[in-house]
Amino acid sequence: MAELILARGQMTVGELIEHFGISGPTARRDLEVLSRAGLAARTHGGVLAPGKGGPSEPSFMEKLRVHQAVKTRIGLAAVRHLEDGQRVLIDSGTTTLAAARALAGRPLHVFAMDLKIAEAAAAGETRVSLLGGEVRNGYYSLVGEWTLRALSELSCDIFLMAADAVDPDGISNSTAEEAEVKRRGISRAARTILLADHSKLGRRAPADVCGLDAIDLFITDRTAAVRLEPYRSLFKRCELH
Repeated sequence: MAELILARGQMTVGELIEHFGISGPTARRDLEVLSRAGLAARTHGGVLAPGKGGPSEPSFMEKLRVHQAVKTRIGLAAVRHLEDGQRVLIDSGTTTLAAARALAGRPLHVFAMDLKIAEAAAAGETRVSLLGGEVRNGYYSLVGEWTLRALSELSCDIFLMAADAVDPDGISNSTAEEAEVKRRGISRAARTILLADHSKLGRRAPADVCGLDAIDLFITDRTAAVRLEPYRSLFKRCELH
């Protein structure tokens, strides 16, 4: 199954059921095993081969240019939840980049999952550790086995997480590799705070990250109120700024 998924890049559960002549529950159990082994990433209704991103993932510079003021507000709101001396894991993303800029100089230990995050946070009393791994060219995030291994040895107070898409079914991302890194980050932090602006709501990306119940606090902007209302109660806590 892993070889077929790798060859095709992306498949639906229905296609796997038809190809292998197996039941739906069996297909989903097999996909869960492959996902845990890093050989595939679950998506909404299907599976994605490692390293395969969505066809329309915008570039880093495109992401950086949009909703700048909103991202700054979200970033400032996020750092108000940090206490001096804490160990803070920061995900790759332009909204988390705004948070990194806002906390720079404070007496915190930042563990950066992205080259740009490390650069932004490294100032004053802020101690920055850059996780190892492979750099996604053009996006600056760190992915792969080395990154996952480094995260497994880490324990943090807060994980500031970004997302490509948020809908009632959960958080999803453009690439399977980044989704796996995010899941590992959630498991290594006492609290996970999701930072995402209104443009990410009601959307679905190829690779599943987690359910909404895995998020301790969701920080977004006031424009998200209408889109968020149908499933706001699925989050433990939300803040709109």
